[in-house]
Amino acid sequence: MSQLLILKGENMQNYGIQKSIILLIFLQTIFCLFANQKYNVDSMGSSGNRKNKIREESTLIHRDSTFAQNYSLNSIDKKSRLIELTKLQFEVTQNNATERPFNNEYWDNNLQGIYVDIVSGEPLFCSLDKFKSGTGWPSFKRPISDGNIIDVEDRKFFISRTEVRSRLGDSHLGHVFKDGPAPKGLRYCINSAALRFIPQSDLQIEGYGEFIQLFE
Repeated sequence: MSQLLILKGENMQNYGIQKSIILLIFLQTIFCLFANQKYNVDSMGSSGNRKNKIREESTLIHRDSTFAQNYSLNSIDKKSRLIELTKLQFEVTQNNATERPFNNEYWDNNLQGIYVDIVSGEPLFCSLDKFKSGTGWPSFKRPISDGNIIDVEDRKFFISRTEVRSRLGDSHLGHVFKDGPAPKGLRYCINSAALRFIPQSDLQIEGYGEFIQLFE
């Protein structure tokens, strides 16, 4: 008799566990359906929002990639390119100089395109991320690809700052500050002399065709 009671108790316990599992699966299904519906409503609320979302997703594809691997720069190439630089471009990229604010090539450039390293040609910033900071230098809220930028601690002049250099060309670009706009609150303050601007219309012929989708 006692064995029957024990067996019955075990069956009841197993039945209770099964009911709990079924209830948990049901609740998870409801949650997933609700979350998916909310995502669709948020992302498809308007054609403008949807277009911005597609552009953002396209941009993230590039930011998650290291495009420096598509470019090569040996010591001979670098020497020849350095010879072609102006005095200001050389001083900025090789000796960490800073150009004058409001008196440089790209601080007020509003054209669509990308900015590449003046020495190596590696893509660094996109016009879609450029904003008016009021500083007199080109300012960007993020690089076109995190893999092409190196942050270096800068303690010159008894001030702690974060220097920004290109990974492949090892060019001094400028500094990054934590007073910028969303999404990360960063402001990449860059010297025009360290950059070459590639207009959207010239991306393909200049060898940067993979970035055309950012502007579509």
